[in-house]
Amino acid sequence: VSDASGCSMIALLHTGAAKFLQNLLPRARQTVCSFLPAGVLKGSSSIVSRKLASHGFGASMAAMSSFPPQRYHYFLVLDFEATCDKPQIHPQEIIEFPILKLNGRTMEIESTFHMYVQPVVHPQLTPFCTELTGIIQGMVDGQPSLQQVLERVDEWMAKEGLLDPSVKSIFVTCGDWDLKVMLPGQCQYLGLPVADYFKQWINLKKAYSFAMGSWPKNGLLDMNKGLNLQHIGRPHSGIDDCKNIANIMKTLAHRGFIFKQTSKPF
Repeated sequence: VSDASGCSMIALLHTGAAKFLQNLLPRARQTVCSFLPAGVLKGSSSIVSRKLASHGFGASMAAMSSFPPQRYHYFLVLDFEATCDKPQIHPQEIIEFPILKLNGRTMEIESTFHMYVQPVVHPQLTPFCTELTGIIQGMVDGQPSLQQVLERVDEWMAKEGLLDPSVKSIFVTCGDWDLKVMLPGQCQYLGLPVADYFKQWINLKKAYSFAMGSWPKNGLLDMNKGLNLQHIGRPHSGIDDCKNIANIMKTLAHRGFIFKQTSKPF
């Protein structure tokens, strides 16, 4: 349409259509509600959203509005690196201890804890371990023992307000090995207690499989590929793996996924 009168007519039609929809939608909702018992629809939209999100759906909803709230105030992303060789050495000892504090509302990293740990049973790192993790001997020599690092973790948790009973937080790992096998196994060997906050966690592999409908056989590499994400840093670097976990969580949250504890109580 090239003339002004034609443009005015189109604008009038658009306005009329918008008013028609504004009037029609409330009437349609009122008609539906009249056939249902009182209170049935109350909160139904949020329930439906959460049900969809719990199964990994909701990308379109997230695009229309902010992603649904998580069950936790903070996610504590953790990924150990430990002494290793082929064949495997025993006992394994944690040599890198990184934690990222992820805000459950924004899914952004707010704070970082990162320390290297001196192994005591097998103090000399193997060439295989260095090649796999990128951790060289000089990075662990003279570093605090696991007991000292665990004390620093507790101090950091307190400083970050994570020990407040009103603050809900949970650890997140790529698999169950870190908190089901590695930490309790080494603590038992050394006669150290395991803090209660290490006894419940979210296995990101399980969360991803719930959200995407497929099991990530190759861990972070498969999850990044499935979500079209670029891998961050070096594979098997503890701090870089934590950054990848955080990025995957943020992406799933923006798609509407709500994270839940996957570990069973000790």
